[in-house]
Amino acid sequence: MVLNYHTFLGLFFFSVLLFTQRALGQAVDKPIPSNQRIHGYKGIWFELNQKHPPYGDKYSGGLGTYTAKHIPLAIYSEQAGKTFFVYGGTSLPEETHLLCMIGYYDHKRRVVPEPTVVYDKMGVNDPHDNPSLLIDPEGYLWVFVSGRGNIRPGYKFRSSHPFTIDHFEQITKEEMTYPQPWYIYGMGMIHLFTKYTGIRELYFETSSDGIQWSDDVKLAGIIAPGDSLGGHYQVSNRYGNKISTFFNRHPEGHPDKRTDLYYLQTTDFGKTWTTVQGDTVKLPVTKVDHESIVTNYQMLNKNVYVKDLNFDSAGNPVCLYVTSRGHEPGPGNAPYEWRITKWNGKEWQTAVICTSDHNYDMGSLYIKKRKWKVIAPTIGLPKRYATGGEIVIRKSSDQGKTWKIDKQVTRNSQHNHAYIRRPVDARDPFYFLWADGDPHRLSKSFLYYGNSKGKYWQLPYETNSPFTRPVRAK
Repeated sequence: MVLNYHTFLGLFFFSVLLFTQRALGQAVDKPIPSNQRIHGYKGIWFELNQKHPPYGDKYSGGLGTYTAKHIPLAIYSEQAGKTFFVYGGTSLPEETHLLCMIGYYDHKRRVVPEPTVVYDKMGVNDPHDNPSLLIDPEGYLWVFVSGRGNIRPGYKFRSSHPFTIDHFEQITKEEMTYPQPWYIYGMGMIHLFTKYTGIRELYFETSSDGIQWSDDVKLAGIIAPGDSLGGHYQVSNRYGNKISTFFNRHPEGHPDKRTDLYYLQTTDFGKTWTTVQGDTVKLPVTKVDHESIVTNYQMLNKNVYVKDLNFDSAGNPVCLYVTSRGHEPGPGNAPYEWRITKWNGKEWQTAVICTSDHNYDMGSLYIKKRKWKVIAPTIGLPKRYATGGEIVIRKSSDQGKTWKIDKQVTRNSQHNHAYIRRPVDARDPFYFLWADGDPHRLSKSFLYYGNSKGKYWQLPYETNSPFTRPVRAK
């Protein structure tokens, strides 16, 4: 068998990973059974191990709610009166053995159960394999466990009963990374994801029942003239029957050179895809100057890190993202500018919200009529030029044109807070979800949720009963 270069590298690094985990004494050969309860909410800690002295790793810390491309992580169900959420966890303090977990917040009882292991990613410590979540109209919970190229497969799981986390059944095993599943009523599931075809390319698939799925359809695979490789990252969302996606591109196949911003949408369950103006495009998108391009950031020498996608009251798409001068952490690539780009019905408009100090400071965009909010760790403390920081709520009353601080949520924290995530149909007090951790050394990682006013609670790290009321942190 002849291995191509990328496959060889993948196998090599996977072997190194297994060796390292065994050297650290991790139980890679003793998986925790699916559907087992864990005594507490313990987030996964991770470092990419791409050091950039003196500013540390490219990204690291408490990454239980990583990545921005795992969407959604949490969903509020009015019928159940619960916010269900998934995350990357562990079973023991300061362990880096990834478990794909699910829990929920009971809004009436104000308690959380002990979380359930949906799948043990045996031998994996990488939160790129974190799960995403979907709830179908019958109340069944679907957990899409991410894989990593051809080396580590992805999985789809379904709860055995509606609105319960007691037991999950494996439905598929397949290649998929960065799962983004959505349900369109009367049609079924549409799933946007990434395949590693030597590069990161965007695909989607559809299903009426979640059991039988269509063939994978390539959405985008842009390769610039003169390049031999390309690639993309995307964020997506649903508005009625419309599925929207914003994505960047990777010059020469390097995600560290990610730049530019594109937009596509479908309103007919993926049969046709269009620009924001409604012009049909032929898939896959392959050209740099494609009609779906929103902003040419390469011309401005800017990297683009997409964070979130939401819609204004008219259903127009809005993208939240960070731009910088390069991928290495530190002041040399400042300014790290938080931006929104929105369609106003006639043209794309962009505004700068604020600055922070790291490309992987991840936040979420909330839009309710004229009240817009961004919740993000934009204060670079306690560890500067590292992933995350102190969380701030910023608001806009003019549809994103101007922004001001509404409240600083966290202060004098021991560790950086990272990857603030917005539940679908977010409902107080479970308005946003995140994790913390020391970005420079292995630490415990706690999980939190907060309300729209900035009060927040810590999920119980250790439990000794089936249900626990979370402790108010502030």
